[in-house]
Amino acid sequence: MDIKRKLTRYGYHVLIAIDQLFNALIGGAADETLSSRTYRGAVLAKYPRKRWRIWYRVINALFFDANHCKTAYESEVKRRQYPAEFREL
Repeated sequence: MDIKRKLTRYGYHVLIAIDQLFNALIGGAADETLSSRTYRGAVLAKYPRKRWRIWYRVINALFFDANHCKTAYESEVKRRQYPAEFREL
């Protein structure tokens, strides 16, 4: 693996870790990103709270992707952020 790819992968994992830490600090699960939690709160909840619907729009807008939160949730469910060794279990 070349150095540029290693650095990109490293940076990606650091950003995910920061996202998960922030989510845990505000009361969420330690292994879930804020984007995934937002999708659950805004879309999948039986009675979505207004704050989650607002955060859903804000986060999707920040990433210039109307499906960012949904994609993050699907990644969590399918364990895409895990190393290959863990996904095969």
